Amino acid sequence: MNPTPLDEHAGAHLDATRQSYDTVAADYARFVEDPGALDPVSRAVLSAFAELVASSGLGPTADVGCGPGKVTAYLTGLGVSAFGIDLSPRMIELARTAHPDLRFEVGSMAALESGDGELGGVLAFYSTHHLPPAELPQVYGEFHRALAPGGHLLLVTRVGEEEHQRRTYGYGDGDPAPFDSYRLPAERIAGLLERAGFAITAQTLQAPEEGAKRPVAGFLARKPAVDDTAP
Repeated sequence: MNPTPLDEHAGAHLDATRQSYDTVAADYARFVEDPGALDPVSRAVLSAFAELVASSGLGPTADVGCGPGKVTAYLTGLGVSAFGIDLSPRMIELARTAHPDLRFEVGSMAALESGDGELGGVLAFYSTHHLPPAELPQVYGEFHRALAPGGHLLLVTRVGEEEHQRRTYGYGDGDPAPFDSYRLPAERIAGLLERAGFAITAQTLQAPEEGAKRPVAGFLARKPAVDDTAP
């Protein structure tokens, strides 16, 4: 199966997100903390995912929406064969400069270049909230298509009550750029993942950090192996 082509509306939305992240890339890379400085629950979830995919031996892990590559490098340090994908060419330039020994590609999570069943893991770490809800089934379907049977997904995102915000973000003293953000209820995200064919193996819900307005949900999910569906 080949990746599903994007419709015109989705393509325009991706172009706008790409342009915004190109604008803020350098300041974003300086502003966003290293994964090792994250809260204990976030680090534990990343570590659990890393252990699952590293022990599976099913294939590499794609960090989709990798930004400047900090989480990709963190996973590699935990023993994962990981590479990064991001819409923003500028983000990928920064990732390659900071981590020249790792692989980074410009691309879209909505149309992955990976073949069917090629990946052992997919990580979407705060990278799906810019997608309109109508596009999530295609994206989750792409994750499922590219994962090998038995492969693992970790999706971490802020959640809310069917909220859509269009805000202008700036990082540090850098230029601001417009972004759309969507906050869905955790149960809706879980339902969409299940309809895409995933089995959710663990779910976390963290209260908002100081200064934040939305809780964070984490979903560890698995593409069922062939043996799982045998009679």
